[in-house]
Amino acid sequence: MAQMLKEGDPAPDIHLPDDQGRVFELSSLRGKKAVLYFYPKADTPGCTTEACEFRGDVQKFDSADAVIVGVSPDGSREQADFKRKFNLPFTLLADSEHKTAEEYGVWKERLIDGKKMMAVERTTFLIDEEGVIRKIFRGVNPQGHAAEVYTALQEI
Repeated sequence: MAQMLKEGDPAPDIHLPDDQGRVFELSSLRGKKAVLYFYPKADTPGCTTEACEFRGDVQKFDSADAVIVGVSPDGSREQADFKRKFNLPFTLLADSEHKTAEEYGVWKERLIDGKKMMAVERTTFLIDEEGVIRKIFRGVNPQGHAAEVYTALQEI
């Protein structure tokens, strides 16, 4: 079990396939701010709300020189379908073996439909240009989250 990341820690690098099947590396974003958001499952109500709110604010994030990247345990094909269906203008990563979720401390036992199971806890990491975690949002409520992240982005 990975140690719980905290604000001020360097963000662990990521090497995951994206929604096009290409390998994405978080380190490729050095020099820009990154909004790295983990969500449980593509094309489910809460995850769709969250993704569509980020989509709606993408120009504000672009103007703040921040790149939005979503991560879930879905495969590249599911990510591509989700991205296409909702016209999402940012990268989605396929963490199908949930290694990155574990490394970031967001792979947790959760109660879903009355059953205990391992799943992603909706969490967002705001990472600065040097690759340092500046803000962590845990147990995120998808409604209004993009605006909350954008506000925090103004302070780093």
